Amino acid sequence: MPTPPLVTLVLCLTTSVLWAQGREMDSNVDTLEMELQQGCSSTLHPRERLNLLEEKLAHQDHNFTGGMIETYVFKFKTESFKGLNLSSKMDVKPGGGERLRHTLNFPAELVEGVKVREVEQKLVCIYIHSPCIFQDAHNSSVLNDDVLGAFLQSGRVAGLSRPVEIQFWHDTVLDASNATCVFWQPGAGKCGHGQDEGNASSLSPRRHCPSASRAALAGLDVPRCPCPLAAVPSSDSGSPAGTGSTGSWSRDGCKTTHREGTVICHCDHLTYFAVLLLQADALTPAQLASLTHISTIGCSLSAAATLCTLLLCCFFRPRLRDNTTRIHMHLLAALLLLNFSFLLSTPLAAGAVGLCQVAAALLHASLLCTLAWMAAEAFHLLLLLVKVYNIHIQHYLLKLCLCAWGLPMLAVAAVLVFKRDTYGYHTINTSEHHRNTTMCWLTSEPAHRATLCYTGLILLFNMLVLGRVMMILRRMQRQNGQARKDWVTVLGLTCLVGTTWGLAFFSFGVFLVPQLYLFTILNSLQGLFVCLWYVTVHRRRKPGSVSDNSR
Repeated sequence: MPTPPLVTLVLCLTTSVLWAQGREMDSNVDTLEMELQQGCSSTLHPRERLNLLEEKLAHQDHNFTGGMIETYVFKFKTESFKGLNLSSKMDVKPGGGERLRHTLNFPAELVEGVKVREVEQKLVCIYIHSPCIFQDAHNSSVLNDDVLGAFLQSGRVAGLSRPVEIQFWHDTVLDASNATCVFWQPGAGKCGHGQDEGNASSLSPRRHCPSASRAALAGLDVPRCPCPLAAVPSSDSGSPAGTGSTGSWSRDGCKTTHREGTVICHCDHLTYFAVLLLQADALTPAQLASLTHISTIGCSLSAAATLCTLLLCCFFRPRLRDNTTRIHMHLLAALLLLNFSFLLSTPLAAGAVGLCQVAAALLHASLLCTLAWMAAEAFHLLLLLVKVYNIHIQHYLLKLCLCAWGLPMLAVAAVLVFKRDTYGYHTINTSEHHRNTTMCWLTSEPAHRATLCYTGLILLFNMLVLGRVMMILRRMQRQNGQARKDWVTVLGLTCLVGTTWGLAFFSFGVFLVPQLYLFTILNSLQGLFVCLWYVTVHRRRKPGSVSDNSR
């Protein structure tokens, strides 16, 4: 029979061991806390920080409260669990009083998928206030840099009949369309050290290991999948981040509700949660898909119409080949090249880098040439209606071709030769970053701004010419009532070949989405509109009815 001193000694040793283990865990979490306080430029990679945190939490048996990390551990029997409401520590508002910062509300259905009923369960909840752990490829921002996580020791929790409710408090003005509830979807890559499948299952459900499953199908003996990242429910609508990436945010399985000062998330699984702040100018995947379909259909129709009109004029209307008609044909040729190069820019983005750069350069050159021929149309219109008499320009059309074809092509060729990386893969971002679209286009911000300036100058010139022409036609209309038909014709021509491109300068704020749809519809069908105008006008036109003194 053990003596009382021996029993006391055993109790003291047990208490010391448990206290030492607790201190060690606190020290480990405290080390990560100090690491986060150093900022995101510390030596650890975000994935390593996440793996280190999960490794420590897998053995966490008591609460920890720090400046950037808070952990709470709850143990309970499955049959006695009736739900849990957890609130973080209160903050004192400037005007007095208190307000809850965050809330986690777990329903009783949380344990509905647990098969072993008589084993004590452990629910680990964590609050992280740092942007240095969950970093995706797009450097996305989350509300107040706050992330809440919850994991059940028994394994994966997904597809709950009654979702988990997470509340995020904030004191900022949020647009409901630009703030949405998301969960962390870990990317592929190397896992942290000292972690195995057993540790992963103790904290969070396992991720599927593709290489292991393929080897198992082949009958090979493979090691266990060593990825201890927090598992998430599989999703058909989104894909995880690519190999070697940290991870990405996804909204699948989560619903967002906005109240004054609070964002409420309802999610049907357990993992890390946050409120993703979307860019104000980010399109939804549905909007991007609809715009893509509209532009594809519009450019295809315009390309077919311009090609038919060019063939018609070249082979069946030789008597109308004056300078005015020739300028129209050059504009149609530029639009045809622009439509074809745009239609090829997205498919070629899946090919080699060099091919994509050539496609991007062709698209850029055709855009510059199209804009230049719009300016040529305005200039020629100015000569016809403003300075009708005593106009004699030697090699008039040749000079227009050198300016509208030669200069843009020469500039693009020089950029392609001497600064090739100006062209390449251009990503069109959406509110869900894993559903972006890639095309071959400009990758340099200075080149993009220079193109906008070039476009703005041409549109400004065209608008000035349009204003001058409208004043002249108004005066002519007062003198001769027959000028109304000419006024409509000239105004329609000038608008179709240039004015609608001015919508590109209204892509901000509430104008963004309507502007994009108007811009896409009008400009993708521009070639079709010009062809319809050309056929309509020239059906009523008699040879020699237009005075054209330029040569």
